[in-house]
Amino acid sequence: MRRAVCPGSFDPVTNGHLDIIGRASRLFDEVIVGVLINQSKAGLFTIDERISMLREVTESYRNVRVESFRGLLVDFCRAQEAAVVVKGLRAVSDFDYELQMAQMNIGLAGVETLFMPTNPLYSFLSSSLVKEVTKWGGDVSAHLPDVVADRLLARVTVPPKP
Repeated sequence: MRRAVCPGSFDPVTNGHLDIIGRASRLFDEVIVGVLINQSKAGLFTIDERISMLREVTESYRNVRVESFRGLLVDFCRAQEAAVVVKGLRAVSDFDYELQMAQMNIGLAGVETLFMPTNPLYSFLSSSLVKEVTKWGGDVSAHLPDVVADRLLARVTVPPKP
């Protein structure tokens, strides 16, 4: 079975994330969305909330499942019997960082990395940007699944317009 991991924090999941997950689901028999538990970084959504949202927005993909992990990505890949990590690249700056990670992962555990260029519609999109724009009252609903947009608006305090 060809199995891959799509790792990330997904705080929150965006349409850009879903594009990569969906495209990976067509290339592999099974895709595991790995939600990183990073205790040194406080997220807007809890791990359980992120997993719940991801499961809801990926339910149409029969070969995608969502799991959390802590520690090294290669250890998670080994535990899931996945030989490939799929990473979306938005820009050259992403490549610089991700190449180092890919080289470390192949050296540590023989885990390959597939770099997938982001659909140009999502090349500027990040979870951080979505949260920041929402915080200042901007409408990011076109960049998120509806259920995620609703939960983000409910979570973020938007200042009143002058």
